[in-house]
Amino acid sequence: MSVPLQAVPARVCAGVDWAKDDHAIAIIDPDGQVLDRFAVTDDAAGLKSLVRRLLKAGVDEVGIERGDGPVVEALIQAELTVLVIPPGQLKNLRSRYGSAGNKDDRYDAYILADVVRTDRRRLRPLVRDSAATTALRTTVRARRDLVEHRVAAANQLRAHLQIVFPGATSIFAAIDSAISLTFLERFTTQAQADWLSPKRLGTWLSSVSYSGHTDPEILHTRLLAAPRGTTGAEAETHAVTTLAFVAILRSLNTQIEALAASIGEQLAIHPDAHIVTSLPRSGTVRAARLLAEIGDARGRFPTADSLACLAGVAPSTRQSGKVTAVTFRWGANKELRDAVCDFAGDSRHANPWAADLYAKARDRGHDHPHAVRILARAWIHIIWRAWQDNVGYDPIKHGALQALLNSTAQKAA
Repeated sequence: MSVPLQAVPARVCAGVDWAKDDHAIAIIDPDGQVLDRFAVTDDAAGLKSLVRRLLKAGVDEVGIERGDGPVVEALIQAELTVLVIPPGQLKNLRSRYGSAGNKDDRYDAYILADVVRTDRRRLRPLVRDSAATTALRTTVRARRDLVEHRVAAANQLRAHLQIVFPGATSIFAAIDSAISLTFLERFTTQAQADWLSPKRLGTWLSSVSYSGHTDPEILHTRLLAAPRGTTGAEAETHAVTTLAFVAILRSLNTQIEALAASIGEQLAIHPDAHIVTSLPRSGTVRAARLLAEIGDARGRFPTADSLACLAGVAPSTRQSGKVTAVTFRWGANKELRDAVCDFAGDSRHANPWAADLYAKARDRGHDHPHAVRILARAWIHIIWRAWQDNVGYDPIKHGALQALLNSTAQKAA
């Protein structure tokens, strides 16, 4: 006896092609015929018009390329189901609707709507993180961006000093450290630094509360060992540039510290803080970054492998005939991958299991980034389990770690 097929409810779907200034929208009926096409501006009036026209047409589900921003907020507030179809996926889908694969906003909106209609079972409704996690993610990413700016400014300052005042680049370990910037504010040229002797340098370091443990004699030797810098009238001109870079770095350092303090405060009151802070060498900023990028919406990752794939630490396997290729996974959340790999790469210095897994990967011929991704994938299974159970990482309950420690102890005995 045959089982009758269940009728699929008729659905009106929509697609929104997001853009900076305006958005293209397509609404289609259950047969894929276009009911309406229109565009709205990226402002309050435009978003209000968008929601009103979608609801009037009976739309329940909307396909869009990104899962955040004012458009998504407006759709969710209207209780519409949002289905995110990433830009890379949409690019591949264009060939499904035409061989040319041309990019057109109106046509992309139609493709998004039709994919929602035909491939709904493959799409997962957008699950959003809590407001606390979203705010933490914004702060963490802002701090990371400023750190990148600081690295760029420090490199520019170092390149400038290597020409006009090389000694200033070698006297202290980091060119963007507080003591290095203070030194450059006082001794901006080679002529000013020539006044220094070991005793005078020691006196000056004491006056600025230098907390390093390097003897002034050694620091002065480094200064003398470097090539001499520019002297004369040109030196004063170069000093203006030096002080400009110093001012930028001081400002960046101040704002980075302010964001780090805010991250610490946000993490301290987050319900999931105990999970990420229990991980080895997670610290505060690194733990916050892990939490911010993974999020706190458990339904987004039904399995550990789904999290590993999005993080880009699970390899991509391609098979055709007798040929099988295992390659780097390009389609991934790069922010999440950076956060997970940053943690995994440092965890090997504090966790014997992580160190052993990394060492075995290197012994098999993998380079450092590949070995770190292998370790990150293993850590993701642990993090996902702790995340689902809402418990912190406990080395005593980590079976693989305890087995390794017991084996090491037996060999030592």
